Amino acid sequence: MDLQSTIAGFRNVAPLGDLEQAWQWSLNPVLHFAGALTRDGKRLLQTNQRGKHDENLARAVLSFARDHEDELLGEGRFIGFGEGLSAPGYAFNTGAAAVPEVHGHHKAQNPQLTAVTYIVFPAYACEFSGRESLAEAEARYAKMLHPAEIGREPVPFLKMRFDNPRTGGGSNNPGRALTSPRILLQEIHEMEGAPGSFVEFENRHGRVWRVEWDNGWSIAEEGGPDSAPREIELAELLDFAAARLRD
Repeated sequence: MDLQSTIAGFRNVAPLGDLEQAWQWSLNPVLHFAGALTRDGKRLLQTNQRGKHDENLARAVLSFARDHEDELLGEGRFIGFGEGLSAPGYAFNTGAAAVPEVHGHHKAQNPQLTAVTYIVFPAYACEFSGRESLAEAEARYAKMLHPAEIGREPVPFLKMRFDNPRTGGGSNNPGRALTSPRILLQEIHEMEGAPGSFVEFENRHGRVWRVEWDNGWSIAEEGGPDSAPREIELAELLDFAAARLRD
């Protein structure tokens, strides 16, 4: 596929500033796109923005992705990532790239282009474990991270399982599943007054903590130096959980 000729046929396409072999285009006033070829010219690094548009951020993301191709596009990860992204006016600290199997862009009109397109986006280090399965990467990309929203807050990587005999709530899967920090904090609150209830949560580093209720909250790290349960007050517990997700 001749990528340059293909991109030249996009609607409203124009060069992306002084970045070599890079372009920007838009389908409507809401959806904005930019792309740059990889160093070998065989793949397209594409970044998407919805609503608010910032050409400087797009240029920074594409420049970072091109400079860190080995990290972002290396085999073995469905969402590749590398720390060190800097974009003035933003708190993003990481560049990320979703593989074709995850993003599916261009699939309806040009599936050949899909196969060589990597969607790159600004992100936060706490959002990725590097161990995501294909299904987990799809869920993170399509439902949880909202990577085209350039004003977004971090969505830390979190897997969790829980059971609460009082509310009847609990996990249906045998292991921990992806969820949002809001659900974790909500279920910790719900444990109060429910003997036998527990919450397990795992952060991006694979560290796991188990919280239990028995006339108060206790916490222990599985396989860690603090594996013996210790009593903990709710406010401290909530702060501790939030901090471990940002590690």
